Amino acid sequence: MLSPTPLSLFCALILCLPLAVILTITSLTTTIHGASKHDPVSYFAPTAKTHQRFSVKLPPLPPADDKSLFRAASRVNSRTPPSLPKKIAFLFLTVSPLPFVPLWELYFNKTPKNLFNVYVHADPSYPYETLFSGVFAHRVIPSKPALRYTPTLISAARRLLAHALLHDRSNHMFALLSASCIPIHSFNFTYETLTQSEKSFIEILNNEIGSYDRWAARGPDVMLPEVKLEDFRIGSQFWSLTRQHARVIVGDETIWAKFNQPCVVWDTCYPEENYFPTLIHIRDPRNVVPWTLTHVDWNGSSDGHPRMYAASEVGPQLIVRLRNDKPRYDDAGINSSDPTLTRRRDPFLFARKFSPDSIRPLMIIASDVIFKD
Repeated sequence: MLSPTPLSLFCALILCLPLAVILTITSLTTTIHGASKHDPVSYFAPTAKTHQRFSVKLPPLPPADDKSLFRAASRVNSRTPPSLPKKIAFLFLTVSPLPFVPLWELYFNKTPKNLFNVYVHADPSYPYETLFSGVFAHRVIPSKPALRYTPTLISAARRLLAHALLHDRSNHMFALLSASCIPIHSFNFTYETLTQSEKSFIEILNNEIGSYDRWAARGPDVMLPEVKLEDFRIGSQFWSLTRQHARVIVGDETIWAKFNQPCVVWDTCYPEENYFPTLIHIRDPRNVVPWTLTHVDWNGSSDGHPRMYAASEVGPQLIVRLRNDKPRYDDAGINSSDPTLTRRRDPFLFARKFSPDSIRPLMIIASDVIFKD
């Protein structure tokens, strides 16, 4: 019997190598796309329709832990590619199903896909009966529980910003929305308003009633020395931020370390309404328009929640009234040295809160009222 020579063994190895590579790639592709098949919420990365062994290289997955995720996102380019259209990143933070999916589907209908991205942070502790579909399909980022009176709502918003920054360099503005938010203008109107702005829209209020109690909710001196009472601000948690400010938020460790402390007085603890305006006020107050573009009605509020519009209240008159309302300016005037701010008339683009059963009357007036500017 002939013994194999080194040369014959080498030739056999060369002949078998391509088969081994194909089997390995096929196995990895099947594993990656099948990993999230049984997840309760669909994963951010879309599932391929076919298994192509030699397709475009998959982008690297974002880091799993928050610290590495935020660090990576803070290092992205602060400018969008000049050769590509600017995009708006719509960030949905929800602890329940999205009741207004049909309205948002109509909102994005016939809109070029290169003008926007959608990202969803869905509390995984909620028993979702159906997966997110349509424009929300495969847009759920790796999420964690988000609870009221805790810093977890801040973490959820930061997580959304980080994934949006890492996912697409063309994301120019980042709008945070809730499950009870609706648009009150067309996509085109919203797009022009946001992409033409070089400043963030975030409510930053000073000398509000209860400011000290909120500042001291973690203890009388816990916020010191990094966050002095005179630097503490209050504002809506729903904002529209520039790419630069998105990087500031995900890259922050100093101010976040203070707001990440647990509250000892829970009924004055609203971290998500204090962290973002305080951080931006401390870091870059000159590059913001200090009001939110999400309308909310605090008349008749209950248990710290704003008024919720019932289905019976929804009609053309309500949408017109919401549009005509003026944003609340910063009472203390952190930008009072900038006279152009007092002359601005930026429109509300979104509104909350609407009851889930409002979807029927909203859909009736959507085309002729809501999306008709």
